[in-house]
Amino acid sequence: MTDSTIKDKIGQFPRRLEDESIYIMREVAAQFERPALLFSGGKDSITLVRLAQKAFFPGKIPFPLVHIDTGHNFPETIEFRDWLAKETGAELIVRYVQDSIDQGKVKEETGKYASRNVLQTVTLLDTIEEFKFDACIGGARRDEEKARAKERIFSVRDDFGQWDAKRQRPELFDMLNGRIAIGENVRVFPISNWTELDVWNYIKEEKMEIPSIYFSHQRQVIERDGMLWADSEYLNKEADEIPFEATVRFRTVGDMTCTAAVESEAAEIDIIIEEILSAEISERGARIDDKRSEAAMEKRKQQGYF
Repeated sequence: MTDSTIKDKIGQFPRRLEDESIYIMREVAAQFERPALLFSGGKDSITLVRLAQKAFFPGKIPFPLVHIDTGHNFPETIEFRDWLAKETGAELIVRYVQDSIDQGKVKEETGKYASRNVLQTVTLLDTIEEFKFDACIGGARRDEEKARAKERIFSVRDDFGQWDAKRQRPELFDMLNGRIAIGENVRVFPISNWTELDVWNYIKEEKMEIPSIYFSHQRQVIERDGMLWADSEYLNKEADEIPFEATVRFRTVGDMTCTAAVESEAAEIDIIIEEILSAEISERGARIDDKRSEAAMEKRKQQGYF
């Protein structure tokens, strides 16, 4: 890709995508009684918050931000989560995977690749039941992963919180069907049709604040399976996995136990966009939780995952 081609793609966000997402947000508010926005502190959920602000301006966001805290998050993400909730005046609801473990509802994984990523499904379903949420807005995009490409914008979950790909509803001419039976709920994905590049161009044009770990920084890491993992107390390190300092950033942000970094000098958004345009692996190529099996994401979704 030539330098001129790269420059042409930087800062070019198709505003029709914003219009579509705002329309979806307003449909959620109109069709559901108790919606919520699932907020991780990552760039996609931050984008959802900005869209919600625009959709309901000059009023406040009319539904809470819900974070399922695994306890293994990057500190920078948690700090940003709390700052953004305060900055926007949005209600923030946090529920903890550790509580589900303490209650005996889930069991902590063991071994080299132990993670709490799968465990958060139970905490999420309990939270939906606790607050009787009938719609949960999420930041999944179809370009991220093949199971997510199957999702409709309004994706129905049964009364056990499970997803069935065969029960997907047609969505013709932007007609979003929010009718659900008692006990069912809907996951809503307003930025389904966006790409990673769209998100970054939107962040650039909107001058949005995002967690510092998306930009190049010095960090202690270990090398595992050809990838760089942030050194932390949550990683089950082997004897030969010796921490060292590297200049890295993160393309996607999940738990510290399942999200690898990429070597990068990109300290500005334009440079990040250039990296994305020339990247040879997908955004979620650094997520070990997607590599557990060929259908790892789809299985988690069937069980009630985000």
